[in-house]
Amino acid sequence: MNGAEVLRLVVGGAFGAALLPLLAVLLRAVTIEVEDEEAVLVTSFGKLVQQIRTPGLHVLVTRLLPWVEVRRVPLRRDFRHFKNVHVNDARGTTVIVDLWVEYRIADPEKAVFSVTDWDRSLQNLVSHAATSILGSREFRQILCDRTELSTLLQNDISAETERWGLAVELVFIRNVSLLPGVSQQFFEAIAARLERAKAHVEESGRLAVAQLEADTAMRVAALVAEAKGQYPAAIGRALVDIKKSPRVFDAYNTLYELSLLRPHRTVTFRGFSPEELRAVDAAMLVPGVDGLPSSGSPSALPPMPGRPDGVLKRGA
Repeated sequence: MNGAEVLRLVVGGAFGAALLPLLAVLLRAVTIEVEDEEAVLVTSFGKLVQQIRTPGLHVLVTRLLPWVEVRRVPLRRDFRHFKNVHVNDARGTTVIVDLWVEYRIADPEKAVFSVTDWDRSLQNLVSHAATSILGSREFRQILCDRTELSTLLQNDISAETERWGLAVELVFIRNVSLLPGVSQQFFEAIAARLERAKAHVEESGRLAVAQLEADTAMRVAALVAEAKGQYPAAIGRALVDIKKSPRVFDAYNTLYELSLLRPHRTVTFRGFSPEELRAVDAAMLVPGVDGLPSSGSPSALPPMPGRPDGVLKRGA
């Protein structure tokens, strides 16, 4: 191999090495790589001429022309979090809600050409839908019916975003709150209601206890009256049984008479026994008035010694 051949070989190798990058650049310029969940829009002079949604490598020779433009539109699910959306409920209370919206681009052509800025338009649409739907509910309903209200918001928003090529798949009310001043008033109202409920429960309990005590006292009084009514009947039956034994009956009467005596209150003369003085003889032993013997009593005793007179006076 002479020197000329070596030179041609070197020049050919250098030209081939320089041509490979150019071929790679040219291939890249005339092909389009489409990923999964992605769409490519090809426009010529601003007009849509082709839409490619099949994943892979596609050859597009006209891409080299300067008036041909390629736009990539993602078709994957995306989300937007709209924070601090202020809404007035049915009573005029300002409610702050956070909305979570999940969507995907269903029609890339409409999403690119039908609306200038669908992101800002979606934000305005969500605020309007929240004001329209939540504004007709009270704060309590907004707290309790989140699932139902989220469905209503999704249906309302989806009806409008279909014209933009967007498919809203989920709308969720994440957070519901009030303004600080309104929250304080709300908590004070709840505290007052709790106090009233507590007082009502206490008063109801007190009345129930009083009613129970009254019912118990009435039942006890009825039982006591019934028992008192049965006591004399029982005594009568017992006396009838005692009368069958005269000695026991006489002993009972004697004990009963003795039980009626009150030594510290009454002095009672019951007479003498047959072996002692008779009542007439005892009366004749009383001294006469002013030292004179009693009339008709020859055996009257003289006045008691040491006494100025013989009259016995009853103490007060």
